[in-house]
Parts: sequence; structure tokens; C-alpha cells
Amino acid sequence: MKITKDTIIGDVLLIDVELAPFFFEIGMHCLGCPASRSETIEQACAVHNADCDALLAKLNGFLEEKAAKAE
Repeated sequence: MKITKDTIIGDVLLIDVELAPFFFEIGMHCLGCPASRSETIEQACAVHNADCDALLAKLNGFLEEKAAKAE
């Protein structure tokens, strides 16, 4: 699955909880909050003044690397 700017944060964490630290890096420490889990990646980046494209690259890069190691 490819994570996009429209992907909901709660869905991202369901894909792989190991992605949580990437949100912590942008200052999003409230991942347990129901409101934050229902935001899109784009909304979270706007609130935390973070580069959406950079976060997406990190998230998708992590998933691609993890999948390659599993092969």
C-alpha cells in the first residue's frame, strides 16, 4: 500500500505501528488522541508545519525497505 497525503493517520498506524516515530519527529506526540488519528497526513503536516512530501517519503521508504527485507 502506498501512503498518500490523503491517508488517515489511524490507517497508517494500522498498516504498521512502527511508523509512529515518524510522526513524533514532526512534533505529533498525541497519536493516542482520537482527533489526531482521524486526520489526514496532509492535515497533520499543516498543523505541525511539517513538509508533507518529506514525511510521505519517509513513511513509504520505511515500508518499501521493510518489504524488501521480508523477501
